[in-house]
Amino acid sequence: MAEVIFNGPDGRLEGRYHQSKKPNAPIAIVLHPHPLHGGNMNNRVVFIMFNNFVERGFSVLRFNFRGVGRSQGAFDNGVGELSDAAYAFDWMQQFNSNSPFCWIGGYSFGALISMQLMMRRPEIEGFVSISPPAGTEDFSFLAPCPSSGLIIHGDKDTHVPLDAVKKLAQKLDGQKNISVNLRIVKGADHFYKDNMDNLSKEVASYLDNSLPPDNT
Repeated sequence: MAEVIFNGPDGRLEGRYHQSKKPNAPIAIVLHPHPLHGGNMNNRVVFIMFNNFVERGFSVLRFNFRGVGRSQGAFDNGVGELSDAAYAFDWMQQFNSNSPFCWIGGYSFGALISMQLMMRRPEIEGFVSISPPAGTEDFSFLAPCPSSGLIIHGDKDTHVPLDAVKKLAQKLDGQKNISVNLRIVKGADHFYKDNMDNLSKEVASYLDNSLPPDNT
């Protein structure tokens, strides 16, 4: 796994990049939780998603949003962070121009930004969204939702109500030609303490059932 620095819209961004040994590998980027609440690219949930993509032959990038770690700039209430993600995606595509398809993953705040990016990038074919902040953020921009994907949530999450996430998943899953799978991790709070193995199994199971056979 290589440490990388690439240009973002408001200065340099710091990331960790895995280049697949497979020729013409698919690509994925993974986005971290809220910068003002300690979120960064080394978050364990982010690392779990990153590794699951790596194990399935993807070239994968996780990075720090502006103002986090060695990334330049300052928190921008989601607007600048969406631009950061778009630049990261451009960087990935530049080095993987023959990639057959793209996925995106995000946790909490990162899930919100990842789904916003998905609306702007039709080449994103799938998503993994962990604990999306459906209770406090407006996800009505997913109309229509452009890609199928997975939403994971803990049934003991006190930060984001499970009912709000269920409503989001049902709304998206009801759209034409879109399948959104909601998986609930029993006993898990917003941070998945003591539930990392169960979380990883849910991500792995979904990817194995969703990806082409030569990518599993």
